[in-house]
Amino acid sequence: MQGWFIVIIAIAYVTLLFVIASLGDQRSTSSGPDRARPFIYALSLAIYCTSWTFFGSVGLSSERGLEFLGIYIGPVLVFVFGFPLLRRIVRLAKTEKITSIADFLGARYGKSFAVAAIATLIATIGAVPYMALQLKAISGSVSLMVEHYTGSPP
Repeated sequence: MQGWFIVIIAIAYVTLLFVIASLGDQRSTSSGPDRARPFIYALSLAIYCTSWTFFGSVGLSSERGLEFLGIYIGPVLVFVFGFPLLRRIVRLAKTEKITSIADFLGARYGKSFAVAAIATLIATIGAVPYMALQLKAISGSVSLMVEHYTGSPP
C-alpha cells in the first residue's frame, strides 16, 4: 500500500472514533438508564487488547501453544470473581468524583496531594515503556504495509 493511503485510512478511523465518542456523550446526557450499557462497557474493555497484547498473543501462541491464554484469563477472573470489589470501587469513584488512580489513592489517604502526585509519577514512569511498545508495533505494522508496495496491484 502507498503511504498516503495508510495516512488517509488512519485519519478516517480516528475521525470515526471521535464521532462515535461525541454521539455517545450526547446520548448519555440526554437519556436515562440504557439496557445496552453493560454491553457497551464490555466492548470498551477491548482497549485491553492493544497492539502489544495482540502481537504478543500471536507470537506467544505460535511458540508455546495455549500459554497465551494467561494474558486473558486474569481480567476474566477479576470480572467474574472480583465484581463485588469492582462495584464498590466504581460506587466510591462516583460519589467522590474520582477520575484517576492518583485521585483514588489521594482520596484514600486523606485527600493527600503528595500521595496523588507520587501515584501520578509512578504511573507515568510505568506508562512510558508501554507507549514505546505501542509506537513500535504501529511503526512495524505501517512499515510492513508500505515496504512491499511496488506501484502496481498484486
